[in-house]
Amino acid sequence: MRAKLLPLAGLYLVQGLPYGLQSGLLPLLMRARGLSLARVGLIKGLYAPWLFKLAWAPLLDRRGSPRAWLALSTAALGLVCALLAAMPPAVSGQAGLPATVVGLLLLLNLGAAVQDVALDTVAVQLLEPAELGPGNTVQVVAYKLGSALAGGGLLALLPSLTWPLLFLLLAATYWLAAALAWAAAALQQLPWPQPSEHTPRHLQDLLAVPGTLWTAGFVLTYKLAPATALWVAQFPAGEQGAGSLFPLLLLDHGASASELGLWSGLGAVACSIAGSSLGGALLARHWQPLPLLRSALQLRLGGLACQTALLFHLDTPGASLGPGTMLRGAALLSLCLQHFLGGLVTTTTFTVMMHCSQLAPRGLQATHYSLLATLELLGKLLPGTLAGVLADGLGPNPCFGVFLVLSALPLLELYLATSTLG
Repeated sequence: MRAKLLPLAGLYLVQGLPYGLQSGLLPLLMRARGLSLARVGLIKGLYAPWLFKLAWAPLLDRRGSPRAWLALSTAALGLVCALLAAMPPAVSGQAGLPATVVGLLLLLNLGAAVQDVALDTVAVQLLEPAELGPGNTVQVVAYKLGSALAGGGLLALLPSLTWPLLFLLLAATYWLAAALAWAAAALQQLPWPQPSEHTPRHLQDLLAVPGTLWTAGFVLTYKLAPATALWVAQFPAGEQGAGSLFPLLLLDHGASASELGLWSGLGAVACSIAGSSLGGALLARHWQPLPLLRSALQLRLGGLACQTALLFHLDTPGASLGPGTMLRGAALLSLCLQHFLGGLVTTTTFTVMMHCSQLAPRGLQATHYSLLATLELLGKLLPGTLAGVLADGLGPNPCFGVFLVLSALPLLELYLATSTLG
C-alpha cells in the first residue's frame, strides 16, 4: 500500500498549490504592486473552471488513460507557470493585470481542474476498498499542506521572492510531479481503458450507480451549517466549520485577537490534520465509514451545542473570557475540537464518495466522482445567501443556534443510507 500512497501524497500536495497561491500569496503580491482591493478581489473569479469539472470529466472516461491525463495536465501546468514567469504582472500606470496574465492564470486553473479530475480518477481506480481510508487521509492532508505551503510558507521568502522566481519554482515543481505521475510503478499498474468502455453516458447512468442519490444528498448537506457560518464570519480558518463564526464572536466578548489568530490559524490546521489522520487510521483498522461518520457527527453536534450554550452564557452579567478563567479554556478547547472533528468528517466523507464511485463502471468513474465532488463544493458555497438573511434578521447568537439545528440534518440522512456504502 505504501507504494501507492507515496506518489499520491506527492501529487495531492502539488494539487493544493494553486489554491494556496491564489488565496494567500498572489493577492499580497498584487496589492504590493499597487492594485486596488477590488481588482485583487476579482482573482476569486479565476476559480470558475473548478465548477465545470463535469464538462470534461467524460472526456477523461472516453479518451486515453487517467495516468496519461494526469501526467499531461501536470506538465501543462508547468508550461503555463513558465509563461507566467516571463510575463510582468503589472505595468506602471495600469489599473489591473494585463489580459495575457489573466488568461494564463485562467489556464492555470483550467489545467489544475483537469489534473484534479485525473488524480481523483487514478485514486478511485488504484486503491482497494480497504485502502480508501488511508488513501483519503493522504488526499486531505497532502492537499492542505500544499495549500499552506503556497499560501503561507512562501510568504516567508518575501520580498526576495519575485514574480519570475515564484513561477519558475512552480514550473519546476509541476514538471517533477509530471515525471512522478508517469514513472511511478504503482500508477503503471492501472489498465488502459478498453474501447467498449468508451461509450456515451448520461445523467441516468450516473444516478443508477448504487448509493449515488444518497451520497449526492449527503455531500450537499454535511457542511451546510459549517459553510454558512464561515460565510457570515468571513474569518479564515483551517477547517470549515461553525467554529469559523465562533472565534469572531469570542473576539466580540473580549478574547485576545492574537491568541484567537493562533488557535484558529495554526491550531486549526494542526487539529484538522490530526482529525484526518485519525479517520484514516480507524478506517484502516476496518471501521465502517458510515458508523464512523455517525459517531463523528454526533460529537460535532454536541460540540456545537456546547459552543452555543457558551455564547449565550457570555451575554449574562459577570461572564468573562479573562486570562486564566475556565470559560476561556473551554472556548479554546471547543474551537480545537471542532476543527479536529471537521478533519475526521471530511476524510470519512471522501472515503464514502470514492467507495460509491468504485461501484460505477470503470468507463464512468471519472464523471461519477466529479459529480460528487462538484456537489460537495456547491454544498459549501450555496448557503451564503441563507447566511446573509439569517445574520441580518436574527443576530449572531440566534444565527449560531440555527446552524446547530442544520448540523443535525446529516445525522438524519445517515439513517437512510444504503448498505452498499458500508
